[in-house]
Amino acid sequence: GSNGLGWKQWYQRRVRGFRRGQRNQTVSTSLIKIEGVDAKKDVDFYLGKRIAYIYRANKARKNKVTGRESKLRVIWGKVRRAHGSSGLVRCAFRTNLPPKAIGATVRVMLYPSRV
Repeated sequence: GSNGLGWKQWYQRRVRGFRRGQRNQTVSTSLIKIEGVDAKKDVDFYLGKRIAYIYRANKARKNKVTGRESKLRVIWGKVRRAHGSSGLVRCAFRTNLPPKAIGATVRVMLYPSRV
């Protein structure tokens, strides 16, 4: 933009853990804290937005689109609903996030737009 701040297509956020009860945890639902979202009403903008968990693997694989080799892999997910009243969101990923993802950063994409 012309204000010098630029325009971002995604924001970096943190994985807090999995949805859980007192004794059991549901690993298919991940909890993510989005900065600046401190109330349930603020979550509405992020519902349906795509999330990318990017991690580095040991072996390089060829990208199907570009043909280049990379050690980076992505697990895609989606913001499903709010979790509690303090701005946490529940997210579902195509494959469940690994335990090492707790505390790691994810990218919250600003698409698809619901405006």
